[in-house]
Amino acid sequence: MGAAQESVSEPPLAGVEVTGPDVDRGDEVLTPAALAFVADLHRRFNPRRRELLALRKERRARIAETGTLGFLPETAGVRAAEWQVAPAPRALNDRRVEITGPTDRKMAINALNSGAKVWLADFEDATSPSWRNVVEGQINLTDALARQIDFTTPEGKSYALKPDAELATIVVRPRGWHLEEAHLTVDGEPVAGAFFDFGLYFFRNAARLLARGEQDPNSGPYFYLPKTESHLEARLWNDVFAHAQAALGIPRGTIRATVLIETITAAFEMEEILYELREHAAGLNAGRWDYLFSIVKNFRDAGERYVLPDRNSVGMTSPFMRAYTQLLVQTCHRRGAHAIGGMAAFIPSRRDPEVNAAALTKVQADKDREAANGFDGSWVAHPDLVPVCRTAFDAVLGDAPNQKQVVPAGEVTGAQLLDIAAAGGSCTRVGLHNAVQVGIRYIEAWLRGLGAVAIFNMMEDAATAEISRSQIWQWIHNDVVLADTDEKVTEELVRQLVATELAELRAELGEETFAAGRWADAARLFEEVSLAADFADFLTLPGYSLL
Repeated sequence: MGAAQESVSEPPLAGVEVTGPDVDRGDEVLTPAALAFVADLHRRFNPRRRELLALRKERRARIAETGTLGFLPETAGVRAAEWQVAPAPRALNDRRVEITGPTDRKMAINALNSGAKVWLADFEDATSPSWRNVVEGQINLTDALARQIDFTTPEGKSYALKPDAELATIVVRPRGWHLEEAHLTVDGEPVAGAFFDFGLYFFRNAARLLARGEQDPNSGPYFYLPKTESHLEARLWNDVFAHAQAALGIPRGTIRATVLIETITAAFEMEEILYELREHAAGLNAGRWDYLFSIVKNFRDAGERYVLPDRNSVGMTSPFMRAYTQLLVQTCHRRGAHAIGGMAAFIPSRRDPEVNAAALTKVQADKDREAANGFDGSWVAHPDLVPVCRTAFDAVLGDAPNQKQVVPAGEVTGAQLLDIAAAGGSCTRVGLHNAVQVGIRYIEAWLRGLGAVAIFNMMEDAATAEISRSQIWQWIHNDVVLADTDEKVTEELVRQLVATELAELRAELGEETFAAGRWADAARLFEEVSLAADFADFLTLPGYSLL
């Protein structure tokens, strides 16, 4: 890779400026050659990224006007044609258990040691994108690939990789197209977080991963792509991959990407997304909370039939969610791609065996359902859940690495995908209170630099905060009356719940600890994105300026 590094570092870094604070070992990441590579991505592809973000707004306006969404007539030929994605590389052929989490040092070690087949190393929803977090994350990933990563807590507890063990394959999730990295500017513009995260990881690690590939089957530059809203956005990623590989002399098709189908618009373009990425595609994933958030965001003003009940009452067996997962498995297996199931976010409690037993029963049932419905693997948030997920998929897969030969029967229609009214459940004060609690507690931690947060025995990330605040906005603007109290959801009621939550947190934490936190900022941001007249596309956009 030396020659490639020299070529992209010329000419000198005119127009490239790093404004973030110093980070220990940051000079290992932010080399002139690496920064030039990211700057090149920005200059080549950022105009298209901005065009695609504008197209999102245009599509949203059409949904607001029509109150519906459909499969694209102009791509019917792609859906009807016979084609397959590239065969899976050895490291991604068996994906029965995947663990997710941020790229901090402790999480990296625990995830790699967990026994999962894949670690989703997350720069997106599970990472608070402070400059320190995103730079240190790159350091941690390179150290992990070199098996030279350890960590000791201030209390003296040590973490290290298991010697000679088979570690999880690293699959990196860069930030979505909508997020920017304010601490690196090119020609006066902030670069996209996607270019920063992908570019630095690929530049630093792709060649060394390939060099050791014969000895280590878990080697390759692999990625998860978040928040994709259309096949045109997937096409941009494919073009970025093709250029990056050519620039560094990496064989075309080496990169493999799994796309999260976590937006309602992407659900109507699954085939087209795989088609655009077919030389680099590894599969699709069913991301529950962001999917629900996307439904609320896109159909927030489309009337009562799109009002979601309490978020915790909407399971994967709800008819519209069942249709979504059935279509995902059908699409993936028809095209030779992996179908990866959703998150088990439960955090086991070592103090409450009854809570554990009940929750683990639900997790087991969820993973059994996914395996029986044709998925090739699924996600967990905690190492203790790896055996639960593995047991479910072992029972169906046996020694086979996947079940791509299983293609669920039956046509999935657009009407089924949009049949939100059939979800059942109701809007309750309990659900509203939980949304306030989770939203404020998560945002406060995010503002302190924590992107994956244990709240009420669940691992929460930005996606759960998004669905929490978006449901509140939707309930207010659709005059929802709570089923358990007959109260109408209003701005005043939400502000009362926020004030009550802050008072309870102050009593729970104590005055000194409460004052040391970011609770006032969290409450203000939560109220801003929940109660403003104009719906904020992502809470992380106004939140970023507060980090």
